[in-house]
Amino acid sequence: MNKDNSEFFITEFPKEGFSLIDQIQGRVQFAILDQIKLMKTSGMESNAIKKIILDNVQNIIENYQIEEKSD
Repeated sequence: MNKDNSEFFITEFPKEGFSLIDQIQGRVQFAILDQIKLMKTSGMESNAIKKIILDNVQNIIENYQIEEKSD
């Protein structure tokens, strides 16, 4: 995918009027929605998309918890 096509799938979250936590949560939501759109466009089935995204989020959380314990 070239840069022009990838920009179609990258949604920016507006910063004005939002707290930092709202901005971060919005960016995460937009990133997941962009990922879903791209995966659907590439022909993936909804159940496969759901599994991949949930597995990735679970891995991120588990990796953070491991790092947190070692502090």
